[in-house]
Amino acid sequence: MSGDWRTDRVGTALRGENPTVLRQLESGFAAIGDVQFLPGYSVLLTDEPDVQRLSDLPRAKRLSFLSDMDQLGEAVERACRRIDPGFRRVNLEILGNTDPFLHAHVWPRFDWEPAELVGKPVWLYPRDRWTDERFGLGSQHDVLRDAIGSELDQLGSMA
Repeated sequence: MSGDWRTDRVGTALRGENPTVLRQLESGFAAIGDVQFLPGYSVLLTDEPDVQRLSDLPRAKRLSFLSDMDQLGEAVERACRRIDPGFRRVNLEILGNTDPFLHAHVWPRFDWEPAELVGKPVWLYPRDRWTDERFGLGSQHDVLRDAIGSELDQLGSMA
């Protein structure tokens, strides 16, 4: 590998070296998040490394990115609903305040979340949820990875 995938998520996805990538979609890459305190958290990465915001894309490519975000959101929803009876919904976000490339967050939300957080943005979760190794992506998430990937395949064949 030519570098740490965490410092060049898009470039490593384009080179086939990003281990979080689930599938290549029309406008980018569906990837499972490297933190999983909300199991199924996924990210849509642009396939254009220099694009920082949605408005940097021509209209057709914007619509394609939003369509792929919808497809990944539905795949996460289907997979999480099947695997976890506490699944509630999916939240979709395009923020871009930290990482300088276009990406969309797909956050599954669950009934078992702490009462003080379940109705709030995930960004209000304590810092340890983002850094504790217990919540890091690992082999324990293989079933979830496969489920989301299968749903993406099924949704892609329906397009």
